[in-house]
Amino acid sequence: MECHHFDAGRCASCSLLPAPYDAQLATKVDQVTALLPALAWSPPIRSPEWGFRNKAKMVVSGSAAEPVLGILTPAGPGVDLRDCPLYSPLMQSALAELGSFVTRARLAPYDVPARRGELKHLLVTESPDRELMVRFVLRSTEAEARIRKHLPWLLDALPGLRVVSLNIQPEHKAVLEGPREIVLCGSTLPMRVNDLTLHLRPASFFQTNTAVAASLYAQAREWARLALGSDPAEILDLYCGVGGFALHLAGPGRTVTGVELSAEAVASAQRSARAAGLHGVQFVAGDAAASFSRHTPDLVVVNPPRRGIGPELAGQVERSGVRHVLYSSCRAETLARDLAAMPSLRPVRGVLLDMFPHTPHYEVLLGLERR
Repeated sequence: MECHHFDAGRCASCSLLPAPYDAQLATKVDQVTALLPALAWSPPIRSPEWGFRNKAKMVVSGSAAEPVLGILTPAGPGVDLRDCPLYSPLMQSALAELGSFVTRARLAPYDVPARRGELKHLLVTESPDRELMVRFVLRSTEAEARIRKHLPWLLDALPGLRVVSLNIQPEHKAVLEGPREIVLCGSTLPMRVNDLTLHLRPASFFQTNTAVAASLYAQAREWARLALGSDPAEILDLYCGVGGFALHLAGPGRTVTGVELSAEAVASAQRSARAAGLHGVQFVAGDAAASFSRHTPDLVVVNPPRRGIGPELAGQVERSGVRHVLYSSCRAETLARDLAAMPSLRPVRGVLLDMFPHTPHYEVLLGLERR
């Protein structure tokens, strides 16, 4: 992939870009296999090399008359990345129109050093069906009336725009979004993944690479079939997010419970289950460790944040009778630490999924079985 921003030294986010993609992938595989126990690794899951990101998280700087959508440099000035090759042509076009909307609605970008202005970030999500969700992250509701006034223009400029919301983040600190969401139009963005449609609400998380996420869920479905066969089974999906794993593992004779702290994500998962007509699937908002103590499942799925599942939950899983675990991790170091705390569960299958090309990051899925 070629990027004139990287070549000019304006953006170094894709730190592995100088290396050919095959070399990037080989390096990641070497790192993971060195950190984790020996097992039968499947071939790594490749990603498209460009246009794969389904989400743009743009810092807004400059002025309302001349907005800059992209990142901030350490010195302060913004770098405009609306034409970043990680985004599809549709996303690039949408970001250009959103820049025009910032000017039209007179949305003053937030000036970090001066602590003034309103618009902090633009968050844009694209579905496989070329539909969009746009979230304006604002310091206050001062600009709400102007955004509502000019919203018809934006909907006309972006025919695929399905959801628009305002997120209010009043604090002066490095937090992407705040707790309050004001939905201006639509409700959910349908995200088609394999044979399912996930309904994303504005504040719910989804993987940034739809193609690789689809491979991740398909692999988990196949490994669950190998582990459980066609027998009735109880499955517990911890850190379930919008339900990608739980919905893919649902089926006749199975009882699936997804647990997630985010009430928005749980609401998204519940809607997706209803829309798919899936029975025996439920989603609850709660703590992973507390929820595990109330179940004796046949299979547990964990997909924690970078910090891993931690000693409390790892200890609970180790002491339990659960025979099968699917562990999806975005950081092999914490995965290795958690595995050391669960010595009774032996890794038998593994695959690296290149969710984040041109960066050192990746996703790993392991299948564990009790010794």
